[in-house]
Amino acid sequence: MIDLQDRNHCPTVEEIGEYVRNPVFTQFCSEIRSTYKCTEKIEYSGCSWEKGWNVKFKKAGKSLCTLYPREGYFTVLFVAGKKEKPMIEEILPDCAEELQTVYHQTQEGNGQRWLMIDLEDKGRLYDDLLKLIRIRRNS
Repeated sequence: MIDLQDRNHCPTVEEIGEYVRNPVFTQFCSEIRSTYKCTEKIEYSGCSWEKGWNVKFKKAGKSLCTLYPREGYFTVLFVAGKKEKPMIEEILPDCAEELQTVYHQTQEGNGQRWLMIDLEDKGRLYDDLLKLIRIRRNS
């Protein structure tokens, strides 16, 4: 088992997937890769709030999302910016309740909301996150 706090060993996506032990992690990564023709970047975060290795997806210099591995699930950081806000708020009433709750409980700063969404299964929340990423990519 890998140690996500060990800054001296950069894990592979496969190793992170083994740590998470949830096939949804691998499916989500694969879906982002194939949809946006991008590759992930594994980075070590030294910030006290979320220390350890994470997986970032960017396309054309724009951050799509960051994945924080957990045991049994993962957390998706999605930044809802000023440009995306009207489009997100238009579809939000049709999104999973968990997503609506996270969105409304996340404070806005500089016109952005940094949404931290726990993902464990491939259901409505999974699909809604992909919709948000599509909005971000196309804005």
